[in-house]
Amino acid sequence: MATLLRGNDLRTLGFPEGRAIGLALAQLQRKHLKKLSQTDQLALLEQLLANPKEFLTDLDWSHTAAALLPAPSRHIALVERKPYVTFGAEHIEQGAVHQMETAMKLPVTVAGALMPDAHHGYGLPIGGVLATDNAVIPYAVGVDIGCRMALSVFDLPPKYLTQRVQELRKILLDNTRFGSGRGWERGHRMPSAVLDRDEFLEIPFLKNKRDKAADQVGTSGSGNHFVEFGIVDITEAENELGVPVGQYLGVLSHSGSRGLGAGIAEHYTRLAKDVCKLPTEAQHLAWLGLDTEAGQEYWAAMNLAGDYASACHAQIHQRLAKALGERPVAKVENHHNFAWKERLADGREVIVHRKGATPAGAGVLGIIPGSMTAPGFIVRGKGLAESLSSASHGAGRLMSRTRAKAELTESGVRKHLAEHGIELIGGGLDEAPMAYKDIHTVMASQHELVDVLGSFTPKIVRMDGA
Repeated sequence: MATLLRGNDLRTLGFPEGRAIGLALAQLQRKHLKKLSQTDQLALLEQLLANPKEFLTDLDWSHTAAALLPAPSRHIALVERKPYVTFGAEHIEQGAVHQMETAMKLPVTVAGALMPDAHHGYGLPIGGVLATDNAVIPYAVGVDIGCRMALSVFDLPPKYLTQRVQELRKILLDNTRFGSGRGWERGHRMPSAVLDRDEFLEIPFLKNKRDKAADQVGTSGSGNHFVEFGIVDITEAENELGVPVGQYLGVLSHSGSRGLGAGIAEHYTRLAKDVCKLPTEAQHLAWLGLDTEAGQEYWAAMNLAGDYASACHAQIHQRLAKALGERPVAKVENHHNFAWKERLADGREVIVHRKGATPAGAGVLGIIPGSMTAPGFIVRGKGLAESLSSASHGAGRLMSRTRAKAELTESGVRKHLAEHGIELIGGGLDEAPMAYKDIHTVMASQHELVDVLGSFTPKIVRMDGA
């Protein structure tokens, strides 16, 4: 093992006083670098000092390289704003519009669209769709990578919901787990093939993440995540579900990739910010090139998180179907908070980020939920090029969480839910139906984007909370 290098050794090489020295010394403590001889370590540091730009996409040395570069040369200027299309502009707050316009000034941006449920987020607004050239933006994907909707349709009549409220309530309580950090108790966990994926071994950041992922698979997060029983109403005879027109019992879930996705998002956003210095208003839109090692690593980790989110929903629906003693006659699932490689009408391959937006390619099925007291809709995408084949992912927030907590009351929300016949387990004021836009208004703003095949009306809802 090499003798430990000290700060004075790096100063002798020519390292400037400051952050770069500490970062370099910390990096040399990593197992594979500690094995190098002191001579090899010094040679590596000399190369880094001589050409820091060449190390900006190196997973070991990107942070140190960024610290070695003078600040002015590390900044990337925004360009003239490219045009984009907005659906339901009259219902979108100015903060979301400003964020979208900033995203359209990135040098890597090719095209964009803003969905009618859009509202302010971090980096790209929620409801924003952004196509980029060979670049992926972790915060344009979002923190909850691969968050999705999943619907199971059961050949049971709607009256089942009113006749067996307490039984269905207990089924939800026994077969779902909610909340930050919450997992399944030992003895109640189900195996999942996604936990055997090579990425957990091959990607350094993920090497200690598998155990927590195994604890949380099949669970749901907090916030606006839910699992609910409700009425599926199929209204279009020509549908890809193979289900006749009529009403059925359904299970709808909304959740994502839990702590796994959040960790990936935060780690690679920090890395992107180190190598892609943008003006203050655009700093959350820092990107990783897909021709870099870091970009390829994030892409693989993002896809793993998306598959993990799907595995969570699969287990939720499997548990509930078993408790019901029924097999679903149809399923629909779609995700958002993700990036896809797609081609534009002119044939160019781009990376399409959908942050809180539903894929709506021609013939693609999806679910666009409303709120607890308003229906969601089963839709078929029309593949409109101007929307980058996208649609809204829900009704969208009308009130911020802070405003909802300040203005709404527990008694008022409970009264509102009772008037609509909703049985709520958990939940909070920030997720009250009144905190959301009118889903019918949102749907009217995107008739060009999707066809409606049916609806889902919630009746028994489970969310995080007591």
